[in-house]
Amino acid sequence: MKSSSKYYSLQRTMIIYFLLIGFASLLVGIEFIVETHGSDLKEELLSNFEMYSKGEIGTDSLFAPIDKLRSKAILMIFIILCVMIIVLTMFIKNITGPLQHMIEISKEISRGDLSYTVAVRSNNELSELGNVINEMSSNLQEIILLSKNLCSSGDKFVENTSAILNDKKTLAVEDIENLKEKTDYLKTELEMLSEVIEYFNFYTIKNDT
Repeated sequence: MKSSSKYYSLQRTMIIYFLLIGFASLLVGIEFIVETHGSDLKEELLSNFEMYSKGEIGTDSLFAPIDKLRSKAILMIFIILCVMIIVLTMFIKNITGPLQHMIEISKEISRGDLSYTVAVRSNNELSELGNVINEMSSNLQEIILLSKNLCSSGDKFVENTSAILNDKKTLAVEDIENLKEKTDYLKTELEMLSEVIEYFNFYTIKNDT
């Protein structure tokens, strides 16, 4: 029996992706808050203003802490962008790619080509969906094959029956037995097809009148 946790692995994957982005953004935000609200920055700025007023340092040295903070902010933004690109790549590879593959296969099946199968190498809901599509295609092939065999048997039966009925002579016992045998065989195949059709629920329009 399949574990029920398998059907929520895709949901967990999505949550992990968003948590990675949120965690990286949180770390960057905390680092920026600590830098801007820390006493070291204020003390360094006050010291620089004091030395600047005395003419000991120039303008570049005066705003050096702010430039340093700006460089760190740029680095943080770059880190967030890298994390987002990594998560986006994983999302495309593990979710968007397999989903697009199944869409293309489903289109081919809807056009009547049942030779295609979905190949999703994952252990999540997408894999389960791929298995369902493959099973649906296999069932359609079985129904079509059974229908083709039934049509072939029906054609042969009609052809043999017409040949016997067109014969001017009286039907012999062996001809009657032959017709009975072929009728029983055709009836068996019709019953098999009916049993298969019974498994399907068809779309119906309710009549309100």
